[in-house]
Amino acid sequence: MEIFNDLLKFSVVDVIDVILVALLLYYVYKLVKGTVAINIFIGIIIIYLVWQLTNFLNMELLSGIFGGFMKVGIIALIVVFQPEIRKFLLMVGSTNFSKRGKIFKQFKFLKTETSDETNVDAILSACIKMANSKTGALIVFERNNNLDFLTTTGDEMNIKVTQPIIESIFFKNSPLHDGAIIVSNNIVKATRVILPLNNEKSIPKRFGLRHRAAIGVTEKTDALALAVSEETGTISYFKDGEFVVFDDNTQLNLMIKKDLA
Repeated sequence: MEIFNDLLKFSVVDVIDVILVALLLYYVYKLVKGTVAINIFIGIIIIYLVWQLTNFLNMELLSGIFGGFMKVGIIALIVVFQPEIRKFLLMVGSTNFSKRGKIFKQFKFLKTETSDETNVDAILSACIKMANSKTGALIVFERNNNLDFLTTTGDEMNIKVTQPIIESIFFKNSPLHDGAIIVSNNIVKATRVILPLNNEKSIPKRFGLRHRAAIGVTEKTDALALAVSEETGTISYFKDGEFVVFDDNTQLNLMIKKDLA
């Protein structure tokens, strides 16, 4: 009966509290999904649930052991989850609120076509042409996370996106072709950008540093990335640190537009 009485006392604040905890756990899961840390995360959840169960059953000895582990283990967790914690803090601290405008712009019925929308058609056309000539390229699309901390590693620019501009940047004899470019609001913000590499995930041997860099930047931020292989002429799309599979260039075009919306 005591449980039912507690349920009756459930307030709106309690509902909000539960929703926020659920959201927090969801985003933590997204951060560690696909990494070795996911097994540790699941293990922590299991230990926490067992701890709460031993508390509920008044098993004082086991409860004390698990409780001590949970309290002291926080230091070990900071060490183990250092990359994930860094990514989480980066996402919180570098969220580019001004990029999306006012909050009401998030609602679809209030969205209007604006001139600052990234010209995905031009970028993809350039990638297809570069793929045919086996010209290597790496293009990063900025979304909510501000990538200014990366633009400083290259040459800052302010060039409107067009197909000839993209092709000329990655032309093999161009001084700008090394590294990645960052595109935001239909503007090339920077060229020759050095991206963080991912050395944990195994990728096919035919892919090189461009693809590892694309995995790294999309894993550490919410950016999207397109890579054109210099060896095979293959176009690869990356999101959340993973290769995104697509059937053809038309589907890829729609996927990028949807992810940038």
